[in-house]
Amino acid sequence: MKLPIRVILTAVVASAALSACASKNTKPAAAPESAPEASAPAQNNGGKYTIDSLDSDSCLRQRVVYFDFDKSEIRPEFQAAVACHAAYLHQFPGARVTLEGNADERGTREYNLGLGERRGNAVDSALSAAGASASQLNVVSYGEERPVCKEHNEGCWQKNRRVEIVYTAKQ
Repeated sequence: MKLPIRVILTAVVASAALSACASKNTKPAAAPESAPEASAPAQNNGGKYTIDSLDSDSCLRQRVVYFDFDKSEIRPEFQAAVACHAAYLHQFPGARVTLEGNADERGTREYNLGLGERRGNAVDSALSAAGASASQLNVVSYGEERPVCKEHNEGCWQKNRRVEIVYTAKQ
């Protein structure tokens, strides 16, 4: 059974990001201007998390992954955060997340539901490739139905092109 190149590359990038998260000398990088709410990992505990880490660790507090227009590939600046969540899920097998895929208002309802699902599946694949169990992950697409911004401009649309990582069980 051959794995698609994208899954293999995602696994490699996620593994590299996970290594960066676990490093003792990790230096937070500046958030890119085009990525709302993006933050750099500040994991300095050797990859060991506690239940409270979801609220105290800056890498795990980043629970939104943003996407480019009409794309379902995880942007590089969010790979480290996805890797941190994969490490947490690997460490706590009882933890569960729902990956809520969203799209901006452009496109048909059906297209946006599909795009939201593809985005959720992209995060699902990255988490699975980096150590999370498939039984811990649930993908839901809301398409354009749950916007966080309702204006009709690029800045607003960018905020709506996202996957939200929602913990339904922490341990």
